[in-house]
Amino acid sequence: MIHIDIDKKLHGATGEFHLNLNIDIEKNDFIALSGKSGSGKSTLLRVLSGLESASGDISVDETTWLSSKKNLPTQNREIGFVFQEYALFENMTLLDNLLYVKKDRELAEYLLEVTELQELKRRAPSTLSGGQKQRVALCRAFMKKPKLLLMDEPLSALDPKMRLKLQSEMLKLHKEFNTTTIMVSHDPSEIYNLASRVLVLEEGKIVADGKPKDVLLKNSSSQKFSFRGYVVDIIKVDVIYVAVVSIGQELVEVVVSSSEAKNLTVGESITIGTKAFSPIIRVNH
Repeated sequence: MIHIDIDKKLHGATGEFHLNLNIDIEKNDFIALSGKSGSGKSTLLRVLSGLESASGDISVDETTWLSSKKNLPTQNREIGFVFQEYALFENMTLLDNLLYVKKDRELAEYLLEVTELQELKRRAPSTLSGGQKQRVALCRAFMKKPKLLLMDEPLSALDPKMRLKLQSEMLKLHKEFNTTTIMVSHDPSEIYNLASRVLVLEEGKIVADGKPKDVLLKNSSSQKFSFRGYVVDIIKVDVIYVAVVSIGQELVEVVVSSSEAKNLTVGESITIGTKAFSPIIRVNH
């Protein structure tokens, strides 16, 4: 269990506001932090990590990280980081980047194998693609088997197909290492695929808290439309099928026939159109 009860004054586009939160997070939860830029999401991660100060209390499994009398140093908080910047050591191989964190070669080799980087372990980071570098950053975060994994838009610079691949690897490691994860994301499909709970922040306050489907799919529209997107999930509900589709920063549900469902795959690029208010899905080639 993680208990967070903090207050911190911040300066936003509309003036001063307070990051004021009092929440409990269950062990092994995967929490997505969403909301507009400047709402306090990244600041919360930095306070949890000990990189920024705040007033209040933070406790993890009955161990106090922050109180009026105590502020546990970052290096003692059993935390893993995955941020947008890879921050890899360019003068070290992939394997050495991991071993720098902890001298556990067996664990390092296992993480590289899970993320399909084993054959590249002797390479320098400068020779890798963005997706490969992000996988190294993910491996490095798990080298200390952290109690709490903090991620700040870790996949924002990657294309949709690579995002889906890394989402699968992230979720696998999250479950295998029994880690509690808190991730900042603006991508609804990423939140839908990964999170067990979504917290939406607005000027430092939680304005929505619930399961991804309940929070993300609360809006509906009857207007005619034609948008490009990609398939996030295909769900069978009784005798019908529902395709969950990501369009920009929104998720929509579209009822599809059984034959359409069979021809759709998760991650596939599609166009959703409507004719007489009946959605039509067309695969993009």
